[in-house]
Amino acid sequence: MDWINALMQGIMLGGLYALFATGLSLIFGVMRLVNIAHGDLIVLAAYVALLVVGYTGLHPILSAVLVVPVMALIGYTLQRFLLNPTIGKDLLSPLLVTFGISVIIQNGLLTGFSADSRRLTAGPIETASISIMPGLSVGVLPLVMFGVSIAVIFGLEWVFYRTKLGRAFRATSDDAEMAQVMALDRGHIFGMAMALSAAVVAIAGIFLAIRTNFDPASGPTRLIFGFEAVIIGGLGNLWGTLAGGIVLGVAQAIGAQISPGWQILAGHLVFFAVLAIRPRGLFPRMD
Repeated sequence: MDWINALMQGIMLGGLYALFATGLSLIFGVMRLVNIAHGDLIVLAAYVALLVVGYTGLHPILSAVLVVPVMALIGYTLQRFLLNPTIGKDLLSPLLVTFGISVIIQNGLLTGFSADSRRLTAGPIETASISIMPGLSVGVLPLVMFGVSIAVIFGLEWVFYRTKLGRAFRATSDDAEMAQVMALDRGHIFGMAMALSAAVVAIAGIFLAIRTNFDPASGPTRLIFGFEAVIIGGLGNLWGTLAGGIVLGVAQAIGAQISPGWQILAGHLVFFAVLAIRPRGLFPRMD
């Protein structure tokens, strides 16, 4: 029963990793941009949630009504004024800019909040659980995270394939220059893609702040988990990203069941195994 419980916890953890990864997958799919600052944006969202909860008294989960638009605005602004001028010139320029953004975010948070770790308290939902059978239960909060990750991917799929903005995303991704000729403002479309990614980042940041401690230096670890989930699932495939997150979460849970020191290592080993066997991931997008 312990192994079944570990498997269940790993699947639930995979939902959080999918939220970490979805924004990365979205940005890569639209702009072919690898955002080195993605993990730090997740941590920034956690600190924004900390401020919102502190000043308004909202429940951490309800703080999303303010954190999501704030992060979306930050994402749009970063893309329009810092990243758009570098897109399309070469691969190195946007990487360097996102690396610079990462450094600025980390040092800004360090200056504003110190190096002390923080955490948001969500109340009884953190310890509440649902019994499935004797000896096996699932936490309500992990279940909520997993459900939200599925809802977010459903929402993004709907935006991509059922809305005018989604058609603009796909047209710009296929041929940015031709989309520009057809009167699509590439800079605005890229900005909206980053805003959408940052909105997902906001949700991931809130759940991160509830689930575990965070500090200004927490971003790179979240970036690694997000990258691994994206690569395992398959670049550009949002549902594959969810599958990648689940695979990574299950690997870590099983590793922790073997030995606490194996938790993170097991996830990395599975990532490298998938990369060696299927370099495009388990469920690559079919072009």
